[in-house]
This record gives sequence, structure tokens and C-alpha cells, in this order.
Amino acid sequence: MVAVFVQGVDTSATETKGTVLIHSADQLQNYAKTEEARVEELIKAVAESGAKVIVSGGAVGDMALHFCERYKLMVLKISSKFELRRFCRTTGAIALLKLSQPNPDDLGHVDSVSVEEIGGTTVTIVRNEEGGNSIASVVLRGSTDSILDDLERAVDDGAMCKDSRIVAGAAATEIELARRLKEFAFKETGLDQYAIAKFAECFEMIPRTLAENAGLDAMEIISSLYSEHSSGNTKVGIDLEDGSCKDASTLNVWDLHITK
Repeated sequence: MVAVFVQGVDTSATETKGTVLIHSADQLQNYAKTEEARVEELIKAVAESGAKVIVSGGAVGDMALHFCERYKLMVLKISSKFELRRFCRTTGAIALLKLSQPNPDDLGHVDSVSVEEIGGTTVTIVRNEEGGNSIASVVLRGSTDSILDDLERAVDDGAMCKDSRIVAGAAATEIELARRLKEFAFKETGLDQYAIAKFAECFEMIPRTLAENAGLDAMEIISSLYSEHSSGNTKVGIDLEDGSCKDASTLNVWDLHITK
């Protein structure tokens, strides 16, 4: 369970300024113990509510962090309000303004929270797969900023696409289109037949480029693809790792239908 607090995890400041007169060491010690007991009471109340993770949108006090460690509570700090709203939407939690005991309806749910390293950067990964969550994070990596910008635009175009239909990737769709166009060309007469056949050859550029970039024999790969598709295996594409032709659906390689 996850509890989210917008203003941070620390003692609440008073709305007005006040002055506390301390005349002895005992009064100073009692004043410090009172503040410490109050923070412990709040953290203990959060732990007793069933929460295992506290997410803070503000500062986390040292004393509060000490008691979170005592009650085995994990603390995450998310400074961005956008990311905090996204986190609440992902986990189903309700953000509370100040540190207090949350109600069961205010708590969110996650499967696991872990700290991992991706590309030399330490990141906190929150997984929530069993609850039917529809939000996911996409991590993009590239050698230059321009490549990352192109990847970001490609992901944005794919995510914003209203047509969710997909087709087999790995050049399977292109080869199938080329095969059907060539069959259609044989049914035509005159010069149109040659024009359609040449247009069909244009679709071979995608599998040829994929094969050449992977260091494979492009002619052999294209011939194998035509052979598989002629046998009715219309989803067979190029497996660049094995250097062979395999069913793209089993490889989970897909393309958007609208781009084809």
C-alpha cells in the first residue's frame, strides 16, 4: 500500500509566528521530546493504516525519516507535481495535503517498488501490473540528442494514434504487399503490368535494408520471405538476432496499421 502526501513528510508549521520562553534545561528537553513524540505518533499512524511506502511531494524531515526507518516504511520524494499526479493515477492513491493517518480509500496499491540501474543512471521503478493498470513508462536511449528527439516524436506519434490496429512488423507486411502486387500485375496486360511489378519491388527496400544493416544476405532473406508468404505464412518477418525468418507475432514485433 502507498500513502501520498503533497506538502511533505515533516511537522506542520503554524500559521502564525509565536515565541516560546524556556527558563530551564528541563523545559527545553521536554519541548524537544514533545515534538519528537508528535512526529512518531504521525508516522506510527501511517504505518498502522497498512501503508508500506510513503511518497512525499515536499521535503522529508530528518526526524520523520528516522521514524520511517524504525517502522519499516519506504520513502520516495517526487518534487514534480505532474509526476506526483501521474503516480497517484497509476497507483489509485489520493494525495493528502499534510502528514496524517490516511483512510483505507486514500491508499494506493503497487506490486513492487525497487531501485535499479538503467544505462548508468539509478532510477526507482514502480510496478503495478496485476491491478489492470493502463499506464506505462517508456525509457528511450540514444547516442545523440537528435536521435532521442526523433525517438520521442515517434513514440508520441504512436501513443497519440487514434487507430489502434496493428500489423505484423519485421518487414512481414511489406513482403506480403509486394507479393500480392506481383500477383495482381500478372493479371494485367500491356505496360501496366510492368509498372505494377516495378512498384511491388519498391516494398522490398524495407526487408533489404533490414538485412543489410544486420549483415545478412539480403537476396537470401527476401527469397525466404517470399517462400514463406507463398505458403500462407503471412506474418513471417526477419529475426535480426538469429538471422532467419520467423513469425513476427511470436517475436512481438508489430507496426501501426495507419503507417502502412
